[in-house]
Amino acid sequence: MDSFEQLRQDAWAANMELPRLGLVLFTFGNVSVADHKRRVFAIKPSGVPYDQLSPSKIVIVDFEGRTVDGNLRPSSDTLTHAVLYSAWSSVGAIVHTHSTYATAWAQSLRDIPILGTTYADHLTTDIPCAPPMRDELIQGNYERETGYQILECFRDRAMSPQEVEMLLVGSHAPFTWGKDWKKAVYNAAVLEELAHMATLTLQINPNAPRLKESLVSKHFQRKHGSDSYYGQE
Repeated sequence: MDSFEQLRQDAWAANMELPRLGLVLFTFGNVSVADHKRRVFAIKPSGVPYDQLSPSKIVIVDFEGRTVDGNLRPSSDTLTHAVLYSAWSSVGAIVHTHSTYATAWAQSLRDIPILGTTYADHLTTDIPCAPPMRDELIQGNYERETGYQILECFRDRAMSPQEVEMLLVGSHAPFTWGKDWKKAVYNAAVLEELAHMATLTLQINPNAPRLKESLVSKHFQRKHGSDSYYGQE
């Protein structure tokens, strides 16, 4: 039996969710799933259309970005994923898309503000937009530097990747992550919906205020706090 069979199956299943959820067009995105004990991750091969993807085509890569198993070239974003897995042991999967509204906010170089309770069900801070990469880094190892760009944004803002599981890379597009692939994909879909809602809200009222802190706290705590009462036991 292929020692990476389950990892490949998980990465394939995760990647197939992106077109189903309307988060990718053609080949504009990828998902990876990590095995931190073996320090490897499975990722979509570069440029392969989703309707041609199969578990056997998923590529296994180590945390240095080197191919461990597979016949195809891994995603061009592989080194970004590798940097994040090396730095964040709690992250089990990473999603990168160019979904329309989240990417529009990334291109606008703007954080997505908390404007309503749907947002506060998931986060208590604005979704950060990392500054565009500096020219000298663009000329270097671009994909690896994108990973460091994300890490630098989190350090500068004193944020935790366990508490904020999504980010916009300025002038580029969104990344999300989670403890497993289902949470990472969920976060990608939530980010796109929040970006869409924020766009519409600010079109209707360009001066729409940030959600007041009492509502931010109430909605986040009722779903995620120690005394949460959302859902079933």
